[in-house]
Amino acid sequence: MAEKKKRAPRRSTMGKAAQRMMVGGMPQEEEEILQSPMRMALGTFLHDKVAMAGVFCFLIIFLCCIVLPFFYPIDLYYQDVTQANVAPGFGMIKVPSAMQGKAQDISVGSTFSVGLDTEGNVYEWGTFPTDKLKNIPSSEETGKLVMVSAGLDHVVAANEDGQVFTWGNDRMGLSQVPMELEMGGAHIKQLEAGYQISLALTEEGKMYNWGSQYLLNISYPEGVQGNIEKFAQSTNIVMVLTKDGEIVPLSANTSSAYTKIPEDIQGSVVDFDLTDESAAAVTSDGRVHVWGNNVNGTLNVPEEIQGRVVSVSAGRYHFSVILDDGSVVSWGDNTHGQASAPALSSAAKQVDAGYYASYAITEDGRVTSWGLDGYLMGTDNLGRDVFRRLLVGGRMTMTVGAISVIISTIIGILVGGISGYKGGKVDNLLMRLTEIVSSVPFLPFCIILSSILGNSIGETQRIILIMVILGVLSWPGIARLVRGSVLAEREQEFVTAAKALGVKEFGIIFRHIVPNIITVIIVNATLDFATCMLTESSLSFIGFGVSEPNATWGNMLNGAQNGTVIENYWWRWVFPSVVLGLCTISINCIGDGLRDAIDPKSKER
Repeated sequence: MAEKKKRAPRRSTMGKAAQRMMVGGMPQEEEEILQSPMRMALGTFLHDKVAMAGVFCFLIIFLCCIVLPFFYPIDLYYQDVTQANVAPGFGMIKVPSAMQGKAQDISVGSTFSVGLDTEGNVYEWGTFPTDKLKNIPSSEETGKLVMVSAGLDHVVAANEDGQVFTWGNDRMGLSQVPMELEMGGAHIKQLEAGYQISLALTEEGKMYNWGSQYLLNISYPEGVQGNIEKFAQSTNIVMVLTKDGEIVPLSANTSSAYTKIPEDIQGSVVDFDLTDESAAAVTSDGRVHVWGNNVNGTLNVPEEIQGRVVSVSAGRYHFSVILDDGSVVSWGDNTHGQASAPALSSAAKQVDAGYYASYAITEDGRVTSWGLDGYLMGTDNLGRDVFRRLLVGGRMTMTVGAISVIISTIIGILVGGISGYKGGKVDNLLMRLTEIVSSVPFLPFCIILSSILGNSIGETQRIILIMVILGVLSWPGIARLVRGSVLAEREQEFVTAAKALGVKEFGIIFRHIVPNIITVIIVNATLDFATCMLTESSLSFIGFGVSEPNATWGNMLNGAQNGTVIENYWWRWVFPSVVLGLCTISINCIGDGLRDAIDPKSKER
């Protein structure tokens, strides 16, 4: 019995914790030993939450900057002071619900709109260039208003007694309403608030204008006053339609594109309007005739509407017309959807196009709007969309940083590899060269170079020069790192074997040693990428990097160097700085995660 007990198999005394250490029939420690270093490093990196958060954040920013510009294209030379410093947000064309079903008149301003209902109530919506626009006169002061118009940053309105009122910005005489209109009694037929000017037309065919006399020099040809049926104005000119059906420019400049009026339409025009670069007239046969500069397709009239047009209204670079069946068609610039007129619930009785939006009032008093509804991240001092420039600027900043890192890494590997392997005088010479380059003050050097070159080089050459300078002056750090790694690797057995086989020195360095230290190079290059991005942004911020109109995150912050911008136009510096900060922090987190994964002991240091 004793022998049987001795021969009986003994039960395992391994605890549950030890059993859990068994994976696939072997201890977990043994499995980790069998894993390749690369696989272990990858596993460590993937389990680093901070590093993975950095990867996720950087990929989002990178993909947005690469992909979204195809969906949100940008014209780098675009400027529009009428859209300057617009705050982020939407709702520019969102008509108040209280106005629906009883709309009487609507007018489009630069970034806001104003409307009247059948009861004479005034409504304003959108983004207001000045708080003075909110100072709407009370009904006790104005009586029942029947006409209203919005301009750049002011509004004019008229009541049923012919009395004219104005509010908003009052510079350049905008508040100086002519006495005949201020006192009332005039039969107002048409009223418009323009770009720093206001105009009014009476039933008797007499026109009044007040405001700036510098932008538009209006002169009335003989026989025009008292014979005006309608007028139209842009930022460049004022033109009138006489009761005889002829279009007459109120300007002495006969060389303007506006003044090249087709002779065959004179005497048969029933309606017309002006964009900032072209004109369109509707003749009695329902056809549209256009002339001027074909900016954004304003002269490309849809052929299917010819012979059916009743009236026309113009925005900054687009036209909207009402057809004989009450439908509305738009064409021209469609950057903000202003040339995409929707289908209406019923026939339109009035359409008003202005700046970058249009409104149609139907027979039942309802309003349909289309066009610019706002800006996701606002606009800058030149009216450029901050969001679109942020995308294009990110692509430029990342490109400059990436190419600079590639240049510095290549130089660093060459210098560090040769220095570490050769040793002796070669090592001493190359390391002294490295110290000399390291001692060059980077920012002062770039500023001096930029001042010397000035405007003698083009913008593309300037960008290339910045990338080259960043790369040429950033390699000493990686060169020292490569040199130290090569000094350790050159004594390994595989190097001795390569020498014995007759492999050339360059082959040993760059085909055998460098691949063994490539992970260290990748980590350093990743961290240098963020540094180069910050350096480029710093140069552009102080005006010595990539210059306007090209966008980078640095030169987008250049305009935020005064207290007015920081206090009043926060979106111009908050969004670029936040994105730049997130991007560089993400890249640094990725670099730190790679370093910890490749060298686990680095966490202990």
